[in-house]
Amino acid sequence: MSTTTDTSSGNSTRDTWAKLETLATDATSINIAEQLNLPARLDRLSIDLGRLFVDLSKHAVTEEILELLLALAEESQVLEHARRMITGQTVNTSENRPALHMGLRNPAPPLPDEFIEQVKAEQTKLDSLSRQIRNGAWTGITGEPITDVINIGIGGSDLGPKMVVQALREFHTGPKVHFISNVDGAEILSLLKTLNAASTLVVVSSKTFTTAETLLNTQTALDWLEVELDVEKPQSTAHCIAITSDRKKAQSFGIPDQHILTFPDSIGGRYSVWSSIGFSICIALGFDNFKSFLSGAAQVDQHFLNAPPEKNVPLLMGLIGIWYNNFMKVQTHAVIPYCERLGLFVDYLQQLDMESNGKSTTLEGDSVNSETGPIVWGQTGTNGQHAFFQLLHQGTKLAPVDFIGAIFDDLSKPEHHRVLLANMIAQSEALMKGQVNADPHRQYPGNRPSATLLLDKLDPESLGMLLALYEQKVFVQGAIWSINSFDQWGVELGKQLTNKILGGSSEHDPSTSALLKKTGLSD
Repeated sequence: MSTTTDTSSGNSTRDTWAKLETLATDATSINIAEQLNLPARLDRLSIDLGRLFVDLSKHAVTEEILELLLALAEESQVLEHARRMITGQTVNTSENRPALHMGLRNPAPPLPDEFIEQVKAEQTKLDSLSRQIRNGAWTGITGEPITDVINIGIGGSDLGPKMVVQALREFHTGPKVHFISNVDGAEILSLLKTLNAASTLVVVSSKTFTTAETLLNTQTALDWLEVELDVEKPQSTAHCIAITSDRKKAQSFGIPDQHILTFPDSIGGRYSVWSSIGFSICIALGFDNFKSFLSGAAQVDQHFLNAPPEKNVPLLMGLIGIWYNNFMKVQTHAVIPYCERLGLFVDYLQQLDMESNGKSTTLEGDSVNSETGPIVWGQTGTNGQHAFFQLLHQGTKLAPVDFIGAIFDDLSKPEHHRVLLANMIAQSEALMKGQVNADPHRQYPGNRPSATLLLDKLDPESLGMLLALYEQKVFVQGAIWSINSFDQWGVELGKQLTNKILGGSSEHDPSTSALLKKTGLSD
């Protein structure tokens, strides 16, 4: 929470913040290896959630720091804010609406009745439509069953389902699902050349149904269907389904009402994978697996809302991140999944974290007086070890790391998976221990922090748990900073200027004008 926020606990919050700042002046003296030798340290900072085990013991925090961070969370009323969110109160203040993504995972009281009914009705449609497509009952205009699905969206309407389908390819039993997001025409044109229009379904995923990139890619796909199938208005046929929160716009686009899936306006794009935006997941994996995905996330939600603070995983992860970001002045956070199928997970987290908490204005409209969201980055291991791990081990910049692995992997071979996990665990140990060497070039300073998150197995339930864990971590940090984690006004200006350029405006600075001339975008 902003240390100048006027709340009933404002003075105690400022006092706690000041104490943490004092401790941070001597934070370099914290020896992680020595902390691990303290009685109960490992038990204190290792939490088993059943399908997900989290070890936070290799972080550069002492018991005193942890207690102060927990006090900061209590004084900032973090969990109270979470309970306000789950009951449908207005938490997205700049857009005057709630943020009800948790309700998609478990549509039940205390959520509003209207919301519960809408979510259950849409889940029934998701189940029915995806089953028809998967079993061949849904056919194109020539009677051919669907073999390929193109999900056209961008941001949350693309990255969430794409990441899940890639991560859970072990469970992929439905038609091939392709994802198009970038307005770069080479992508969609290259894809269309490989497909049979008669057995292709286009799924247009857009919350507002106004997103320029999505509509342009959609029009290209529809033009292709029109030519290949010799049909007018292919959007009105069984070759097109829309997913949106604005049914009327989809209808005016020509899509039949029975081909439209919706989700509530209270669901932000980067939180929409749990909604009808997950339709592509249902097609690829089956609705039952999608329900397991939702169930895993709901388990973490209940843990977050009800677990004791000292054993509350997303709360602790968020608070430890606050310690690095605000008190140790660390600007980045690395996430390294040791599973190639989680290659898009880092991209997903970048959007989740940096779009949610990349803010410089408080809920009250004041400028923040402390650092907010960190820069999130990473890559799958072991590839990252041969790229940026040099900097992690011997560089001058501190970057806390989250290592993510799966204990069992049915798609791998034991000899491969054993080496993969050994690398991950060795890297966390090496970052912490370091190594003394007479040759300074071979010296490892060590004392570099990390956490390790272990999935029992990468399946729908455990992946749902993992995503919800990071969602709640991001929420915790936004609540501490007293910012709105649910809007994204920062992306609007670039869109406005794009329209200005495409509209032929000549009112630009000299550099921009020169670039427009060089690229042929101006006369």
